[in-house]
Amino acid sequence: MRRKRAAITSLLDSTLSHPRVTKNPQNPRTLVEEIDGLVRVYKDGHVERPHIVPRVMCTLPLELGVTCRDIVIDKFTNIWARIYVPKGHGKLPLLIYFHGGGFCVGSAAWSCYHEFLALLASKVGCVIMSVDYRLAPENPLPAAYEDGHKALMWVKQQALRESNAWWSKKYDFTNVFLAGDSAGANIAHNMTIRLCANRAHLKPLIFKGNILIQPFFGGESRTDSETLMVQPPGSALNLKASDTYWRLVLPKGANRDHPWCNPCAKKSNMVEGKRYLPTMVCSSELDILKDRNMEFCGVVGTLGIEVDHVVYKGVGHAFQILDKSHLSQMRTQEMISHIKAFIIKRKNR
Repeated sequence: MRRKRAAITSLLDSTLSHPRVTKNPQNPRTLVEEIDGLVRVYKDGHVERPHIVPRVMCTLPLELGVTCRDIVIDKFTNIWARIYVPKGHGKLPLLIYFHGGGFCVGSAAWSCYHEFLALLASKVGCVIMSVDYRLAPENPLPAAYEDGHKALMWVKQQALRESNAWWSKKYDFTNVFLAGDSAGANIAHNMTIRLCANRAHLKPLIFKGNILIQPFFGGESRTDSETLMVQPPGSALNLKASDTYWRLVLPKGANRDHPWCNPCAKKSNMVEGKRYLPTMVCSSELDILKDRNMEFCGVVGTLGIEVDHVVYKGVGHAFQILDKSHLSQMRTQEMISHIKAFIIKRKNR
């Protein structure tokens, strides 16, 4: 009986890795992948992304005390960033932020990110550069990593030129932090891996830490939170969606133990990460990624790297940007306070 149950579990698990192929009589195209309400991918390469989150201009309430503008990083690949500068005296830390969305959806112009990052800049007292990168499946990995690196190089050039741009006079290039949520946290992690392999090539920028919010990692073997955590309807991330994202973004033929997906796998370059940045990891108690995040913290900790790990009770994936409940708003304020404390602690070292 135990063997039969194991065989059934294995069969169910393996089917999650198979692409979905359906035909809609109203649409002659063949649908091969879909994440409900977010993205549809067709056999001919056509991709549809329903406009579920409004895109907003860079305007903010005056009482927030934050100036916001958009800048172009690379016009040829359409990489741009939205920069938030709070009122304040002297030079402020710079937080380079990557949005989430499974590498397939999301934008620095999404209203939920605009509101969260403006609030974060105001409460923490830091300049935030929110990077808009190319999306999969049109641009599978490592495109997002390349765009992230290009953004870092762009900031480096601003520092070398001692630019008089409105925002560059406000940030301290000796106090730079990488950050992101979900897939954006995965990008921040991989930027850190590249950075630690050769820190000299980004001088005069000095990176002080890494802030990973619910980092989007995976693996072939399932964790307890992936298999046992029941997600309510409309959840920001469930196991089926997670598997679909990874099928759309990883190199052809790769599985979920690829280092870009599973930094804790044996072949991962995390084993070379002894110079990895001090890191803060923000996890959610009801997130299917909770166990992945805990495992990551354990691996980083064994390398002798400073890790601050916070688990936010009673909330799920991406609560800080998508959930407007009273509890989520309370937890978001807690998260902002923790991020502020981490930056203050690290910037003085």
